[in-house]
Amino acid sequence: MIQSIGITKEQHSSGTPCRLQDLPLEDRPKIRLPRVLRSRCVKHVGEQINLVIPFIGKPKPVISWTKDGQPLDTKKANIRNTDKDSILFIRKSEREDSGSYEMTVKVDSFEDKANLIIQIVDLPGPPASVKLVDSWGFNAALEWTPPKDNGNTEITGYTIQKADKKTEEWFTVLEHFHRLNATVSDLVMGNTFTFRVFAENKVGRSETAAVTKGAAHIQKTGIVYKPLEYKEHDFSEAPKFTAPLSDRAATVGYTTKLLCAVRGSPKPKIEWLKNQMIIGDDPKYRQINNQGVCSLEIRKPSSFDGGIYTCRAKNALGEATVACKLEVKRKYRIICTLLDMLMLQGAFSADYSDIDPLRCLSRRGMASEHFLC
Repeated sequence: MIQSIGITKEQHSSGTPCRLQDLPLEDRPKIRLPRVLRSRCVKHVGEQINLVIPFIGKPKPVISWTKDGQPLDTKKANIRNTDKDSILFIRKSEREDSGSYEMTVKVDSFEDKANLIIQIVDLPGPPASVKLVDSWGFNAALEWTPPKDNGNTEITGYTIQKADKKTEEWFTVLEHFHRLNATVSDLVMGNTFTFRVFAENKVGRSETAAVTKGAAHIQKTGIVYKPLEYKEHDFSEAPKFTAPLSDRAATVGYTTKLLCAVRGSPKPKIEWLKNQMIIGDDPKYRQINNQGVCSLEIRKPSSFDGGIYTCRAKNALGEATVACKLEVKRKYRIICTLLDMLMLQGAFSADYSDIDPLRCLSRRGMASEHFLC
């Protein structure tokens, strides 16, 4: 706040009496308070204060300072005045330096005043008390009271921490919390917890915390696991052939193989039969069952190996069979002379119609030329 005060008479600087109203306005004292100092000046404890406040006035004004209406203690604050400004300097501020400072600039009977509000803030103290109100299930309810020392500024929130007595390590559960009560959830069953609360202001968090006297023991509850009820699907299945046997024709001396595919659960037992007789472990046959594909390998079959072959699959739910006919043909060789070939081509009237001339091949090594049919 700035104000000017005038009286009716004064002595001009030249020594000639004159009326005060005739003193030029530019010579009257005027404080030019910086904009940043027109509101509250906030500093942290330990910070340096150096406020420069310019003014005008002729002749040289008389400068005076007061704090809270009392003369300023020059042991705590230093004042340096020049013709144009006044400097308020505090090397290391303390909480006691907070207050309302008034600067007065006076020229003869004219004066101007300015007020400065300085606020020195610090970390708050801990909450006055904290109490464990109740604990149930996996939760604990806490209540606390504001700190006695707010650090010379308003309290902005609280930080709540928990510690397991087994580890004694603190973990933050709530930060910047504004109310004076809270519920801490998700506590571990079977453990015992203590809690503490810090106060916060715009400077920071209190250095110490208020700790609960009691502890919250989270009881173990008789939790019984009940699996979901569901109807188990029955994958059991009687044997069923998905690929049947096919009739085959084989040549004497050339290995052949019979193939089919079957499915079933549980896995069916496979048996091979020849003419309704179980083949068993006959070394002439090789039986393979791989992923439901069944094969019977007949090694170098003879004409006696022809017949009806059956594959039988059997499990606890039933059985299935599939059969095929195997025909084993002989390999014939007919020796034909050149005369025979000519007769086959119709040069003679002999009847060799039962011989296929296209199967005759040239063969050497005889007195006359022969052909292998």
